[in-house]
Amino acid sequence: MISNQQLNDTLKNVRWLVLDVDGVLTDGKLYFDNNGNELKTFNTLDGHGIKMLQSSGVRVAIITGRRSNVVERRAHDLGISKLIQGREDKFVALQELLAEEPCRLEDIAYIGDDYPDLLVMTKIGCPIAPPNAAPPVQERALWVTDARGGEGTVREACDRIMMAQGTFDAALAPYIGEK
Repeated sequence: MISNQQLNDTLKNVRWLVLDVDGVLTDGKLYFDNNGNELKTFNTLDGHGIKMLQSSGVRVAIITGRRSNVVERRAHDLGISKLIQGREDKFVALQELLAEEPCRLEDIAYIGDDYPDLLVMTKIGCPIAPPNAAPPVQERALWVTDARGGEGTVREACDRIMMAQGTFDAALAPYIGEK
C-alpha cells in the first residue's frame, strides 16, 4: 500500500478507468433463472459515478472474461463504448483497446478482484481492488477500496479520481444547485 498523497499523485494522471465486471460492478455471484437466463445486479451509485467521471474527461472501459447481454446493456446505458467481453487474457484485450485509443499504461486505473485481473494490474499505473477481492489481488493493488464489489467500489474510485484531479466539485455542483 502507498500513502494517501502517493495515491492522489497517481490518480491525478488517470486517463482511463478500466473495469472488470463480476466482483467489481457486481457482487460476483452468478444468477440464472429457470430458463437459463443470466441475471446480474448493478449498483446505481457505481453507474452514476461512471457517468460523472466520464463527464470530467476520464474514459471508462470494461474488460470481462464472460459474455453477457446484460453487461452490454449496462455499458450502453452508461455511455461506455469500449466493452470487451469473453476475454480471459485481459492484458491482450487492454493492448487492443490501447491500439485504438492510445494511452500510457501508467495513466490507467484498473479495478479487478480475481486472478484473471492480475496481469493487467501488474502492468498499469493504478491497480485497485475491492475488499472482497482475492488476497493476491489485494496484495498487488495500490489501493483497496472500502466498498465491496457491487456495493459502490466503482463509485468510490470514480469520486477519488475526480477529487485527485480537482474535478469533483464541478461534477457535484449541478446536484447542489450550483452551476
